[in-house]
Amino acid sequence: MTQREFVKTEKDGRLLVVTINRAEVMNSVHPPANFEMEAVFNEFAADPDLWVAIVTGAGEKAFSAGNDLKYQASGGAMSTPPTGFGGLTNRFDLAKPVIAAVNGVAMGGGFEIALACDLIIAAENATFALPEPRVGLAALAGGLHRLPRQIGLKQAMGMILTGRHVPAQEGKTLGFVNEVAPVGQSVDVAKKWAGQILELSPMSIRASKEAVYKGLEEPSVAAGIANQSKYPAIAAMFRSDDLREGPMAFAQKRKPNWKGA
Repeated sequence: MTQREFVKTEKDGRLLVVTINRAEVMNSVHPPANFEMEAVFNEFAADPDLWVAIVTGAGEKAFSAGNDLKYQASGGAMSTPPTGFGGLTNRFDLAKPVIAAVNGVAMGGGFEIALACDLIIAAENATFALPEPRVGLAALAGGLHRLPRQIGLKQAMGMILTGRHVPAQEGKTLGFVNEVAPVGQSVDVAKKWAGQILELSPMSIRASKEAVYKGLEEPSVAAGIANQSKYPAIAAMFRSDDLREGPMAFAQKRKPNWKGA
């Protein structure tokens, strides 16, 4: 385990678990924590031995309460790294999967961090909201753009225009939560999802993730199919050893030995 001042990380084989470690302020994020998280995810992106990440919050009360308003009100200088809030909300080139294990409160920027992940596993006590208008702000770290795309316009506007709190089970019904876990087990359940991902070719997973997100930016399905050969992770998949290993393992009736290259 690596302990930074505000973030701790733990490697478990090909998996990296990232924990926002400010439980005393409900894991709210201030600029020093933002830049630590950017550094953590920069290292994750660059490390060929790490294939999947989980991000969570310390303790059981909060994933993250979002921007540290008390730090801001006390005159603390406010700045965000180029990769966005939590080092994730503006990170659009990460082809490796990231899972949010939400334990407790995910408010404002905390919810935006979760929405920037590929999967959300929520403990039964998790609650989600974009309450920024209550303090004269707006969810400009991606929440206003990701939520409508993930659950549809009217349902998203119902959350955005009221700032209401949405419990985990409703989040699953709305479609932004993948699975609801017992209290205290969100990371364990997220690890099960990560384990299923890690059984597959990491090159195929990255190509698939990239095709989905870049395809959503295309004007049509036809354009997405026509342009997908230009996507870097797809090109890397076709150059990889894994492309040969998969069919060979299938023919030999054995478990593939993925190299991630």
